[in-house]
Amino acid sequence: MVIKRCHVMLSLLLAVVLAGQWAHAEQRSMLRGYYSRLDVVSNGQQFSFGPFVGYYFKPQVGDDLGHLEFLCFNERGFYTDEMPKDSLLFRGEAVLTMLSETGEIPQTRQRITPIFFADAPSDWLQQRPEPQEEFVHFHSAYNRQGAVYTGYWLRHDAVTAFTYNMGGRISADSPLYHRAKPGASDRFPHIIEFDDGPQPGNVP
Repeated sequence: MVIKRCHVMLSLLLAVVLAGQWAHAEQRSMLRGYYSRLDVVSNGQQFSFGPFVGYYFKPQVGDDLGHLEFLCFNERGFYTDEMPKDSLLFRGEAVLTMLSETGEIPQTRQRITPIFFADAPSDWLQQRPEPQEEFVHFHSAYNRQGAVYTGYWLRHDAVTAFTYNMGGRISADSPLYHRAKPGASDRFPHIIEFDDGPQPGNVP
């Protein structure tokens, strides 16, 4: 179900502070009001969301974390080798959703475990916000025990055309590899990611 309302409790990592390490004043200005990590209370439970490389979020209205807007930067050249390091790659929106418990959360030693659409329960795919063809990436929140069913469906809108090749670390046969361009949100990898959070013992 899509969660309509939740509130900010605490944000440990202000994107404005992190932006200070970047050389460009324009980027620092863009990140005012954005957060790299959000702590969310939903249905009486507290979860954390983020941080992950290059992503910064803020509520669309007030302190309502049910609907976010985000910026994604090519931080340290992590996502593409065709664009300058730390350049803006995507703008987008994120909708808080609690996936049905029809499928199991995978347990691995890695911090983030992906499930591609072909292997995902159909119920999860039907819980995408509209337009569903553009919300093709889910990233979970986490608590002290690890990943949870609550998280965000994200819609990525590229600000320019580039090859998403994880900084040159993947080739064209990878399911993550694609040619991003403005107005083609459906090209982003169709993937559900369960995030255990930055906890001791897992692999980033």
